[in-house]
Amino acid sequence: MASREGRAPNAWHGHFEPKRVPEGVWMRCEGCRATLFRKEVEENLSVCPECNHHFSLSAPDRIAQLVDPDTFEEWHADLSPQDPLGFNDRRPYPERIKAEQERTGLTEAALVGQGYIKGIRIVLGITDSNFIMGSMGSVVGEKLTRAIEQATLERLPLVIVSGSGGGARMHEGIFSLMQMAKVSTALGRFHVSGGLYLSILTHPTMGGVAASFASLGDFIIAEPKALIGFAGPRVIEQTVRVQLPSGFQTSEFLLEHGFIDRIAHRRDLRSTIAQLIDYTTP
Repeated sequence: MASREGRAPNAWHGHFEPKRVPEGVWMRCEGCRATLFRKEVEENLSVCPECNHHFSLSAPDRIAQLVDPDTFEEWHADLSPQDPLGFNDRRPYPERIKAEQERTGLTEAALVGQGYIKGIRIVLGITDSNFIMGSMGSVVGEKLTRAIEQATLERLPLVIVSGSGGGARMHEGIFSLMQMAKVSTALGRFHVSGGLYLSILTHPTMGGVAASFASLGDFIIAEPKALIGFAGPRVIEQTVRVQLPSGFQTSEFLLEHGFIDRIAHRRDLRSTIAQLIDYTTP
């Protein structure tokens, strides 16, 4: 028997197929677990509109948000990591580097150069947690050191944005660990010369990065709710067998205890950097 529309009763099943939502349109907030429209989050500087959670940014995205349009000039992009130890865990270190380069579009976990923030010329360094967790290998240390030395030579303000959950890179052993001292020594010479260094801490800033250049700024500014410290909370709890305070190693906890100078929302970061440079340079 035909239906009123003149079709068999089940004919509509193949006619009205539900539309599938394209992959990647929605995302889940790491803070409040809300389901978010990805485009809305990106237009909000990659900040959750519900809970204010600041998502991690790649180095190119960070440059696009911080630096005046078309003013960034990258330095030392040709530096490539070597394999001094012949390191091999699940795969050889050179293969891991190549895979990370193809996946991220970066040559290493640090990007340095010069640009302008609200018309002020600065030297900028950024570590990117997307590349082996932003860990500090020989190239990362060398790039940052050369950028600091150039800032010293040209008497320019220095801004380093740290986003590193990996600390020193185990694949390079002692060659990686010595970068902490090398970068810190370059910062010491920069300080003696009268240079201004603004350290920006983002989520996460951990390990050898937190234990060296990230903690040496004349001003230390952090994004809200960033995880900042040396070892992670779970590692500390398992080691010392004590319950850590609420909010331990967050930006808010560290501001309260005097470890950082200010917390700045991502939308205010450009203005904050420009104001601090204006206030403190002749």
